[in-house]
Amino acid sequence: MSRQPYSDDLDSRAELCREIIRSAGALTLKGFHGEARQNVSMKGPQDFLTEVDAASEAYIRHALAAHFPGDSFFGEEGGGAISDRVWVVDPIDGTANFARGIPHFCISIAFVQNGATEIAAIYNPALDELYFARRGAGATRNGVPIRVAQTARFDAASLEMGWSMRVPNTAYLGVMEALLGMGANVRRAGSGALALAYVADGRSDGYIELHMNSWDCLAGLLLVSEAGGVVCPYLEIGSLDAGGPALAVAPGLASDTSRASNIPLAAYAMPTDRQTAPARAARGPADWRIGG
Repeated sequence: MSRQPYSDDLDSRAELCREIIRSAGALTLKGFHGEARQNVSMKGPQDFLTEVDAASEAYIRHALAAHFPGDSFFGEEGGGAISDRVWVVDPIDGTANFARGIPHFCISIAFVQNGATEIAAIYNPALDELYFARRGAGATRNGVPIRVAQTARFDAASLEMGWSMRVPNTAYLGVMEALLGMGANVRRAGSGALALAYVADGRSDGYIELHMNSWDCLAGLLLVSEAGGVVCPYLEIGSLDAGGPALAVAPGLASDTSRASNIPLAAYAMPTDRQTAPARAARGPADWRIGG
């Protein structure tokens, strides 16, 4: 990685972020093709850890600190501190896939300044796909601009839904029943960060998770917003340290998906959802929110 000095501004941080995430991706991909991914431990139910997770996070933490020592760092594996300028990092999202040899995993990095996500990067090294966004500057995949899907019918929609031990299974089943009742295809591929990137890229029509950690979703939510999608006000209904519900969706499906999941939308120009009468009549389950 380059040892060049960087100015203390967002442009330099964005440039460094691109460089670091690709370098960390090379390290991760080497582990994926070697024996390191087979050394798996469990942090909790369905919560996997490999030695590559720790190595990737340590590399990213050190590389950022070397150039911007005044920025704080908050990572999935080692935690950290949260300040007005903080890097929020998941060194491998989709560790269960990674450990099983499935090339659907990624590194996720977001830079948050004064409560707003300014820089987002999600990189799948197995496919060499780098998603990148700056607030107010659009979103790209490998440098090419991307846009969310134009899907406006649930019977033509593919949505993805994540899962967390923090929310009762009955809540997930209730949301899924509402989505299926409107005609949507609901799937789960095992990486919430990549799922959000795929919404931004028009490969998927929406992503819902009733509790999601900030390192999993901050980058992806900015990507979707910059690609023309609709997202929840994550840092208003959740927090960097405790997490919260996450929703990102194509505009034509936004209002009904919000009702089905009981996750509010950030302010945006509300389109007219072109749904059937039964779809409009569908309503989400009772309030599932933690502490609600």
